[in-house]
Amino acid sequence: MTPRTTADAAPPSATAAPEPPRRLLRAAPMAATVVLLAAAPLFLAPYATTTLSRILVFALLAASLDLLVGITGLPSLGHAAYFGVGAYAAGWITIHLTPAVPVPLLAGAAFGGVAAAATGWFAVRSAGVFFLMLTLAIGEIVRQVAQSWDSVTGGSNGLYGIDLPSVAGAPLGNVGLLHWYVLAGAVLGYAVLRAVAASPFGAVLRGIRDNEPRMRALGYRPYGYKLAAFVIAGSVAGVAGALLAAQQRLVTPSDLGFTTAALALLAVVIGGAGTLWGPCLGAAVVVLVRDALGPTLDGHGPLLLGVVFIAVVYLLPRGAAGVRLRRGPGREQSEQEPT
Repeated sequence: MTPRTTADAAPPSATAAPEPPRRLLRAAPMAATVVLLAAAPLFLAPYATTTLSRILVFALLAASLDLLVGITGLPSLGHAAYFGVGAYAAGWITIHLTPAVPVPLLAGAAFGGVAAAATGWFAVRSAGVFFLMLTLAIGEIVRQVAQSWDSVTGGSNGLYGIDLPSVAGAPLGNVGLLHWYVLAGAVLGYAVLRAVAASPFGAVLRGIRDNEPRMRALGYRPYGYKLAAFVIAGSVAGVAGALLAAQQRLVTPSDLGFTTAALALLAVVIGGAGTLWGPCLGAAVVVLVRDALGPTLDGHGPLLLGVVFIAVVYLLPRGAAGVRLRRGPGREQSEQEPT
């Protein structure tokens, strides 16, 4: 019998350093991104910082839409309705009650979620093109209500004069402070979406997306799961709307109309549906082309955005996030679906 050496007798932890947890490695790029975004006001001009804040707001809207489109399989053209409802609610409460943080964010989340629940209970009973057209109709109805309800929304002029959010009575008047407020709200909303997508509930949503009859045969009730996803997405969209009201200090009916909803869906397609972080990249492309490059192209920003969309559809069918899926077979599922 061969005697055991010291190295053989030593436990594995004593001979080799333990590998970092896989979840920690996956969270490292996200943490680095948040740090860079937080440091942005320190080296960017005020206009660039404001543009970055707009990107964060639109990125949260696109990510909330991806919970429906990419995770649940419910393509919507009316998601901007809950974005706008949250913006109007936060703006109205800021003007008439208090701008103290986090009241406007909570108001946006609550009103966005209630509006989603009020319309989603019958919307999620449909599917495919019928669901798409029904959500489009819901969005247009909400926009018409916002445009005609002058006493609350300001009508076609919009809700203006929204106070800056305040912390301990001090308004966030500095561009950098406002950016950090928007960043904190966007990170919080994204964390909620990521937790939902990575949970067993999110796994059921993917099962419903891939094969709803089979999930029903297994004993699941797809209607309840789809309605819950619809409400969660609407609530997070309401948070994005509250951030818009704080950053823009003006909410108009166009913020909850078809154009905003279509641009959010475009961001999901460009970035890559089902990834959550991909639509955030798509949102950055949409905002930069629309707001930064558009004025320099004599108003041809929408044309350039259309060209980008066509190029992505043909060259990157899975969106920008799909590029990292090609590193090898067997990695597609783990990279595409957030954990």
